[in-house]
This record gives sequence, C-alpha cells and structure tokens, in this order.
Amino acid sequence: MAPKINSSAFFRVPLAFCIVSAALLSILSHAYAQPLRATCSPRKFGAKADSIAKNTKAIQSAIDACAKHGGGIVELNPGVYLSGPVVLKSNITLRLDKGATLLGSMDHADYPKKTEFRNPGLQSLVSATNAVNVSISGEGTIDGSGESWWKIARTIKGSGIMGSPDLRPRLVVFDHCRHVLVEGVTLQNSPMWQLVPYYSDDVTIRNIKVLAPANSPNTDAIDPFSSSNVKIDHVYTDVGDDDVAIKSGAINSPGPDSPSRNILITDSTFAHGHGLSVGSEIAGGTQNITAERIHFIGTANGIRIKANRDRGNDVSHLLFRDLDMKDVKNAIIISEYYPKIMQEKDSAQPMTRLTPHFHDITIENVQASGSTVAGIIVGLPESPVQDVVLKNVAISAKRGMTIGNAQVSGEHVVIKAEQGKGITILAGAKVAIR
Repeated sequence: MAPKINSSAFFRVPLAFCIVSAALLSILSHAYAQPLRATCSPRKFGAKADSIAKNTKAIQSAIDACAKHGGGIVELNPGVYLSGPVVLKSNITLRLDKGATLLGSMDHADYPKKTEFRNPGLQSLVSATNAVNVSISGEGTIDGSGESWWKIARTIKGSGIMGSPDLRPRLVVFDHCRHVLVEGVTLQNSPMWQLVPYYSDDVTIRNIKVLAPANSPNTDAIDPFSSSNVKIDHVYTDVGDDDVAIKSGAINSPGPDSPSRNILITDSTFAHGHGLSVGSEIAGGTQNITAERIHFIGTANGIRIKANRDRGNDVSHLLFRDLDMKDVKNAIIISEYYPKIMQEKDSAQPMTRLTPHFHDITIENVQASGSTVAGIIVGLPESPVQDVVLKNVAISAKRGMTIGNAQVSGEHVVIKAEQGKGITILAGAKVAIR
C-alpha cells in the first residue's frame, strides 16, 4: 500500500521556498538595475597635481564625462590641482582624497564675469546650477587663494556689499539646487563668501572646516541664502566674517525674494569670526531657525540678528539653545539698525515691504563669560522686536544688556556687568525678566 502523502505539507515547502526566492530575485534584480556610479579621474584627461599646471579643462572634462553616464564620482587623488572655475552637474560627487587640494588660480582673468545673486559678480571656483543630487566630499581641501583679492577689497569703500564695484568670486555656490551634500572637506581662503546654498533645498553640510585669516574681508563661512531645509552639523569655522549668516534678499531689493526656512545648526565650534548671524541681507525674511550646542570662542558676536529699513522682512520663530561663549565681544545682538546697533534719536517711519519685523525669538541655556557687552535688543519705533524669551541665561560682561523698542520676557536670567546696570531699559521697551 502506497504511503499517504500530506498534500498540504508537500505544497507548503515549495511555496515558502518560492516566496523567499522571489523576494531574493527581486532584491538582486533591483540592485543590478541600478546604474553603477562611474569614477572619473581628471588625471585621465591630463590633470597634473603639481600646483603649477592649470587643470581647469581636465577637471571639467572629467565632470562632463561622468555626467554623460548619468553621474558619478570625480576623484582628486593626493596632490595640488591648480584650477579656474569648474561646474558640477546633477548626480556628480566631487571627492577630494586626503592630501588633495583644489587650489584656485591666482590669475583674476580666469574668473568670468556673470550675474550672480541678481547682481554683477564673478564665477565661483566650484559651482552647480539647477543640479540635483550633487555633493562635495572627502578629506581634502578647496583653497580659494584669496589674499590678492583681499588686498584689493581693503582699498574699496563699501567692499563686500552686494552690488558694490568690488567683484570677487566666492568659493563654492549651489544655485537653485536640490539634495546637496558637503561633507568632510576643508574649505579655506575664499576671496569672498565661502559656501553659499542659494535658492536651494535639502542641503546637508557636516563635518567640515571653513578657514580664513581673521583679517580677511567678507570671508563668511556658510551663508544659506533664500534656501530651505538646511542642516549644518559638526562644523568648525575660523574666519574673517560671519561664521554662519542666514540671508534672503539684498539691500533695497525690488523683490520678489524667497525666505530662508527650516535651518538647523548643531554641535559646532566657531573660533573667531563675527558669530552666528541672521541677516543683514534679509529682504525675503526667514523662519524656523534652530541653533543648538554651539561653542563660540573669541568671536566678535555670539547671536546676531540684524537688518534695517532697507533690507528687512519677517524674521520669526528662531530658537537658540545650549550655547556657550568665551571671550565673545557681544554676546547677544538683536538690532533693526544695522550696520549701527542703536540710534539715539529716531521717530517712527512709514512701514514698507522692507521694514524688518523680528518676533518669536527664544534664547535658552546660554553661558557667556569675558564679554564686552552682554547684549543689545533694539527695534524700530514703527516695528518693535516682539516676543523675545530668555531662559536660563547667564552672561558676565564689562557692560550689561540694553533693551529698547522691544518686548522681552525671561526667567533665570543673570546679567553681571562690571560697569553700570545689568539691564538698561530704553523707550518702547516692555521687560519682564526675573
């Protein structure tokens, strides 16, 4: 008699096997369907990493070759690659190996004139426009050779202001890009602003250094400009101007200007520079900014929110938390009179599209020692600063905090001043601090 077969058990095993096999095949099929990222070496296009030969054409050829295959990695091996401006494209990673330097040409004629940020400018050393999935990574360095540019800038009145006759290239610009990553590299010695996401979205900047001499003019480290969803994490900056400056529109901008929104700055160290700034070119406004766990060492300012009647807009929902400052000249500056900080005699003026409106600003868990000025919070008569909240703030300084045309509340706030009052209240101030 033939053995009885359990038909359900017989079919269960093959069925389970088929399900697993189908899933495995699906995974393998998906993996192999993905295009392999090409690695394009500028050396194959004639690049020489000897700091003498100009490699602009070779590097650009490598970028273009990778772009033709849908993207890839343009890799700079150890050495010094002298170059003029190069342009990244979608799905391209510029990777600088440890010991590799992309060195900006010192020949000013290598930087073509162009309209940048709606103003006359010069092409930056590295840029991308309307690109998606673009990145710069590695342990190498991008150096802008800025000294000769700084020397000229120091002789020009109004140098560094957008639209001024002082034309200098920036170091790295992402213009109207999406899904941007800058990671691991050192950026240094830019002729002007060093890293600028302009009208870009989904930008991550992490584990980088940005460096320039303390006396180098307008060498802002990172300037998100009318950009959204920006993460700045574990950066070290030591520069000649703002360590971070959030911007969104030029002085006397005719508009329209888009705001900068949803920006997170975390776990970073600012050693020299002008501090963490919102403004001054903020004609499009900015909202939803968080900065936490920042160390300030010897910067000119700690927190600085700045605008004026010719460059303002809505600046709101800002959170500064868990900050420590050592030997910072001005711990907290919130002023609608930039480039001045205060104006002794002023009367209300008509509201315009460019009138700054600062409100909903929280400063929490801040320790500052060795400051010259504890703080200044001053609004315009026609547009007072509103809803500033201080929590667990302890500042020791030569001079205390001044508040005028502003609504400020707080708890556990200790301002120790060597000279004068801890807090001085001017006209238009509503202060409830304990």
